[in-house]
Amino acid sequence: MTVKRLLLGALTVLAIVFVVGDLISSWSQPQFGNRLELYETDLLLQASQWQGEPDAETARKALSGVDPINTALEQYQKTRETAQKSVETIKVRLAQPAPESSIIQTLPASQKQLAKQQSLVDELDLRIGLLQTQQEKVNQALKTWAPIADRSPTASILTGLWSDPPRLFPNAEAPIQKNLNGWFRYRALDKLYQLQQRSDAIRQLEATEQQSAKQAFFKWAIANLIPTALGFSGLALLIFLIGQWFVRGKQAILSGTNDVTWSTPWGGEIVWQVLVVGFFFVGQILLPLGIQIVRDQLKLSPEAFGERGKAAYFLITYLLLASGGLTVLYLSIKPFLPLPDDWFHATLKGKWFLWGFGGYLAAFPLVIIVSLVNQRIWQGQGGSNPILPIALEGKDTLAIATFFVTAAIVAPIFEEILFRGFLLPSLTRYFSTWQAILLSSFLFAIVHLSLSEVLPLMTLGIVLGFVYTRTQNLLASMLLHSLWNSGTLLSLFILGSGSS
Repeated sequence: MTVKRLLLGALTVLAIVFVVGDLISSWSQPQFGNRLELYETDLLLQASQWQGEPDAETARKALSGVDPINTALEQYQKTRETAQKSVETIKVRLAQPAPESSIIQTLPASQKQLAKQQSLVDELDLRIGLLQTQQEKVNQALKTWAPIADRSPTASILTGLWSDPPRLFPNAEAPIQKNLNGWFRYRALDKLYQLQQRSDAIRQLEATEQQSAKQAFFKWAIANLIPTALGFSGLALLIFLIGQWFVRGKQAILSGTNDVTWSTPWGGEIVWQVLVVGFFFVGQILLPLGIQIVRDQLKLSPEAFGERGKAAYFLITYLLLASGGLTVLYLSIKPFLPLPDDWFHATLKGKWFLWGFGGYLAAFPLVIIVSLVNQRIWQGQGGSNPILPIALEGKDTLAIATFFVTAAIVAPIFEEILFRGFLLPSLTRYFSTWQAILLSSFLFAIVHLSLSEVLPLMTLGIVLGFVYTRTQNLLASMLLHSLWNSGTLLSLFILGSGSS
């Protein structure tokens, strides 16, 4: 037993080093929420161009009081400030001497992050300049494009279009089509066609833009109406639950959680073993090492995969992680089988569906409020789940379906079995049920390895823990978890599909 504990201790130290390292690394990365806001801003810009149809009046009324250009410019400038901070942070990190043992691993990763962030800043400058031209601030736009003109052909083309006198580059249309999208592409092409005096191309462009603007409005409306409806429904449910708690006391739905307990046949060492070996060691060390060996042997690079390849890569990786974690869990508790009926309980009987759906409604406004506070704390930094940007930019139906299987089916099943089915009840041997919910939720948030997601995910974990505790049915928390991930993917699909 002493040798086992020494190994567990060594793996614990190793796991902490990896987790803390990933959390610190996430600090220099922008939050995904900023990018999501830009996609919504782009939809708003495109929708604002809709005109000439009866339904367009409805769109104009919905957008009344909103200055799309000014709103977009403020949002893009805010995001650029955050991205520039990331660039400066990474440059400082690269300038600092690192231990020889970590240079090989840290330097290439930081250089890739720097190149990615600098590319993002350049892309934002292209768009900020176009927004400035629509505010008749052409001189500011030219100043915005000037620093990137040497490394961005598109910036050079835009500078030529808005210079006085204008300068037309040969084959200028191709870079605009490739490097700009949505409203920004239409503005640049419109300027180009006007200077080229291509009246037929201008008419075709206007017709295409009107069709895109109409689609963008409905996508913008859906992207706003669904979260608004969910938010108000969730707030109404929370108000009802709090009111019932004051009126009915111990008979209320929110009362009595600490009275729910489990008979835990194992001690803290088994919990320690499952977390450290089954999740951290397998997920953070063994699995990445194995994947790296396979990639080196087959000379594969995930960055070179297409959308379907990346989606399949994430699904296979997560299946391997889940399989390894559940195998360690099973082997760890095997000596204690058979377990009491309330352990890992999942049944179609009872009100699990109502609890799962109701928990989703209640979690929605809570997580949104915490996320807003969280953005002020981290100022747009702290990283995000790497699957989200890929899902947002995905256009392939099969790839989107694969992402859905990963996020809305595989992840909820594995994470609910581990964190709610095993960890939460195990902790009730040493803590009250509410304390176990809080601690398991904190660990659930930490393992996602993004500083900016700790508070929102912990909030979601608390609701998941409450729902599972009160139902003692994993189907309820799995449903809640699946609805949350599905809603996120749906929002990404709506926003991403409007950016073409």
